[in-house]
Amino acid sequence: MLDDSKPLFVAVAEQIEDGILDGSYPEDGPVPSTNELAGFLRINPATAGKGLGLLVDAGVLIKRRGIGMFVAPGAREALRERRRLAFQDQFIAPLLREATALGIRPEELARMIEKEAAR
Repeated sequence: MLDDSKPLFVAVAEQIEDGILDGSYPEDGPVPSTNELAGFLRINPATAGKGLGLLVDAGVLIKRRGIGMFVAPGAREALRERRRLAFQDQFIAPLLREATALGIRPEELARMIEKEAAR
């Protein structure tokens, strides 16, 4: 399902990224064409194409003239690293700021996380 909180072409790109990360689209393997994406998602082909274009520009997909779009070698690990950094900025940094404000030391915070993960 596409995320309504962001531009549609960005949501299309993220959906393809998710497929790369979960192995649905392996490296050197094909991804759906612009028209296939547009039909499946019931969106304008230009929007689907713009989403794929973002991934080409980012080096995640490569175009093979006359054949289609394929997952670039190394794309999965590059996506993981990019999302790890985004996770750190979006979640870890604010968590540490709040923990510091509450007087929670990193060791105590780690124990709290381990305890919650065990649930």
